[in-house]
Amino acid sequence: MSLRIFVPYETTALSLGAEDVATLIRREADARGLDIELVRNGSRGLCWLEPLVEVDDGRGRRAFGPVAPEDVASLFEHGFGDDHPLAQGPTEEIPYLKRQQRVTFARIGVTDPVSLADYRALGGFDGLEKAVHRTPQQLVDMVKASGLRGRGGAAFPTGIKWQTVLDAKGAQKYIVCNADEGDSGTFADRLVMESDPYMLIEGMIIAGLAVGATQGYIYLREEYPLAHELLNIAIERARAAGYLGQDILGCGRAFELEVRLGAGAYICGEETSLLESLEGKRGMVRAKPPLPAIVGLFGQPTVVNNVLSFAAVPSILSEGPEHYASFGVDRSKGTLPFQLAGNLKRGGLVELAFGHRLRELIEDFGGGTESGRPVRAVQVGGPLGAYLAPEQFDTPLDYEAFAAIGAVLGHGGVVVFDESVNMAEQARFSMEFCVEESCGKCTPCRIGAVRGVEVIDRIVANDQREANLALLEELCDTMMQGSLCAMGGMTPFPVKSALQYFPEDFHRQGGEG
Repeated sequence: MSLRIFVPYETTALSLGAEDVATLIRREADARGLDIELVRNGSRGLCWLEPLVEVDDGRGRRAFGPVAPEDVASLFEHGFGDDHPLAQGPTEEIPYLKRQQRVTFARIGVTDPVSLADYRALGGFDGLEKAVHRTPQQLVDMVKASGLRGRGGAAFPTGIKWQTVLDAKGAQKYIVCNADEGDSGTFADRLVMESDPYMLIEGMIIAGLAVGATQGYIYLREEYPLAHELLNIAIERARAAGYLGQDILGCGRAFELEVRLGAGAYICGEETSLLESLEGKRGMVRAKPPLPAIVGLFGQPTVVNNVLSFAAVPSILSEGPEHYASFGVDRSKGTLPFQLAGNLKRGGLVELAFGHRLRELIEDFGGGTESGRPVRAVQVGGPLGAYLAPEQFDTPLDYEAFAAIGAVLGHGGVVVFDESVNMAEQARFSMEFCVEESCGKCTPCRIGAVRGVEVIDRIVANDQREANLALLEELCDTMMQGSLCAMGGMTPFPVKSALQYFPEDFHRQGGEG
């Protein structure tokens, strides 16, 4: 029997030497006269074990990692046996993976990302095949019943957004995927596009059928060249197989899809700024109303959802909305892929149902800090998310619970800091980030962030500290209440949380630590 060896073709693994590992595996097998099938799969999201090499000799897949090029020869010498120092046992039994609740990410890392046969063999396009036999309203009702909310950060109910676009009048309707994944510590969108691109494509086609849209665009951040390459291959193969085009699976309805690249502006993660950029304009925020669902791309009704929102749709159609809604708590239904980054021993992607605790992510999955020092702060939800202190680590991971403590789940990014972090510096970084990334359209964001950096500098230098602390609080309130979008409106979240939970860092004399 031929030995099947899986080596990821995915950005994290490639950055850690996966291409050299794959080349050496092929070379070593040839030198030994061994018959192997080398499969370039996606990544399972266990970043701490990349490159994660898997081997299937007919007894199921077993994992080895992290594998460096110099480890390849010894893997063959040990016959890829469990006695090798890098052996992790059966892949599905790795505790980090086994304890997850993978719904959207069930296929991630298992298959060749651009193989249609692999995708279909594991239930791919089952949802679309059911969707073509349902009316648009039935499709929208299924998404409503699932409880799916936008996974890009705002958590708006996806079915209600789709209903608005379905009901809107327009000569042309559009489906737009926000793949401009710019939050610090996030990579779930990239993993979908690099490891299971047909899932995103299928979700967007179903969305088009649901609202009567015939054209879709994936707005992809320029910094994801591998995702761009794989998406274009997958789109072409899906079109050739009849999943895209003028007659989807013979149902008489049309949907086309293409990828458009952004130019590195964080603000284009905001939906109206993204639409401006798609239209060829400078990415600047639009005032709302009107909502994009009514007046969106080129002035037409438009669904704008995140990669993870669209990626959840195929399983809702194939397994039924009740199955998806059976995960989670209260109004936070389904699962969310949390992305663990920062000072952690085991960074990676962890998909769990809403309702688990932040402490579980940090300690049980992340394994604590890489430095071995105590965790001092965790930022959840990207650079605009609040910094959480240890006493908040038992907060349930659901939208309402986080809102109750002035925090956000956002896109599920989790960045961990140990006790060496200076939270006054982190607060300053938040304001400075807004200075760099603001589109400049509204005064509270454009000017407020500049003044915020200056005020924090005066506080740290002990220049009229108490007066400037009061001024910083007022400035944050002005930005939160007066900014046109979340860029300026949420920049105060990390600043205010740093002031509240780590006040001692703002009272150091200038030049200290």
